Amino acid sequence: MNDEHIIETIGKTTVVVREGRVVEVGDPLIRACPLAERFGRPVREMTKDAIRENVEERIRSFGMCTPDREVLAGPDFVLFGASELISCAIRRGLLDCAVIVCDGAGTLVARTPELVQGIGGRMSGLVKTSPIPAVIRRIEENGGRVLDPETTTISQVEGVAFARDLGCRKVAVTVAGAEDAETIRRLFPETLVIGVHTTGFSADESRRLVAVADIVTVCASRHLREAAGRVALLQGGAAIPVFALTAQGKDVLLEKIRETDIQVFIRGERLPVTGKREPEPLI
Repeated sequence: MNDEHIIETIGKTTVVVREGRVVEVGDPLIRACPLAERFGRPVREMTKDAIRENVEERIRSFGMCTPDREVLAGPDFVLFGASELISCAIRRGLLDCAVIVCDGAGTLVARTPELVQGIGGRMSGLVKTSPIPAVIRRIEENGGRVLDPETTTISQVEGVAFARDLGCRKVAVTVAGAEDAETIRRLFPETLVIGVHTTGFSADESRRLVAVADIVTVCASRHLREAAGRVALLQGGAAIPVFALTAQGKDVLLEKIRETDIQVFIRGERLPVTGKREPEPLI
């Protein structure tokens, strides 16, 4: 099987990596993102060259899409990121595990905060990946279980079923589309569903996701900001908001606030609350 990894990264730009090299960079859908400006390799202007340089830096620094891929991390990258919220919830006993995806491994079950953060905190939207035995071995040495090591399939629905077969009952799953979220909610209603990588969601997909998710990160989606903001119980952050849509989701965000030693300002407010900077444009 060819070594090929397709990710959707900054600005929902499609990037293809083969044999550890960036071989293709698509056109970004947005012009600017305040979060991207804070990356280790900042992207202050959404150009193909800047995005290529950012991905190449990730390959060099932690081995993304290569056998050198690091899978463990400790400190938060952001306060209310999906991996940070899940890691906290596992540490505090709210969750047993998370169903996430990793380059070189596909869908997997992670049961430790360090594995969740090491994989999810560094992973953009993964569209397709191929097996990297060293990465799969490293994941399993650190307590993770890969859904299908032979094909590295990406299937969050099958991943939740796999987690339950492994004995996990308090499961979180990240999903990048409403269809998976709806199926998981129907088949495994107790699962904590977190919507991620949502730039460009249509009004209909936003409405459908909000109806079944517990937490959503809204990225540069105008429709999801509006749909989630109308019904959310709690909002974390303003530039790239994270919305808790259910009591279970609210518990996870509040647990993160309890855990952090960062100063936090809380007040009652009509949602959504916008920040001084947002991705440009919202689409």
